Amino acid sequence: MIRNIIFDIGNVLTDFRWKGFLEDKGFDEAMVERIAQASVKTVLWNEMDRGVWDMEELMQAFIAKDPEIEPQLRRAYDNVTGMVTKRDYAIPWIQELKAKGYRIYYLSNFSEKAYVDCMDALDFLSYTDGGILSYREKMVKPAPEIYRLLLSRYSLNAEESVFIDDTPINVEGARAVGMYGIRFETKEQAEAELRALEARV
Repeated sequence: MIRNIIFDIGNVLTDFRWKGFLEDKGFDEAMVERIAQASVKTVLWNEMDRGVWDMEELMQAFIAKDPEIEPQLRRAYDNVTGMVTKRDYAIPWIQELKAKGYRIYYLSNFSEKAYVDCMDALDFLSYTDGGILSYREKMVKPAPEIYRLLLSRYSLNAEESVFIDDTPINVEGARAVGMYGIRFETKEQAEAELRALEARV
């Protein structure tokens, strides 16, 4: 029986719109791609979410990837409000699932800067039963330790838990520690897969 539903946040309960965010700051398509190649499309982005480096250390690492665009990189990330935005269905979906008796948690690779600057997009957090943001724990998905930490912190049984994430490697990480996993594409698709899972376990 499934008792616990664990959500990723970005591109599941919110939009992680890094490209639109950079376009909103006035960068043209070519510059958006250069900024991305030095930041969000590198392994450095995981370090932002891991929360071990401070923002200036991270910025220096971005700049080292493309020193010519230091001013643009600094302008891009001085404030990241608007990078993560609301999905209107988040709170109603959580409420609906809780009404069915599920306990709801979150497990997300998330940076402190995004948490602070995009707090308005995270209004659903208070409706959950708890969760983990990677920057607070200094570890990121798909490391097995972060899934196990969630399970142990909230005394959850893996075999009674399903993890919903848009990134395949993160879904596989959950399955590797004994949870069920659903790769999120749309709310409707995830709901259908959840119903199918309920019918067979």
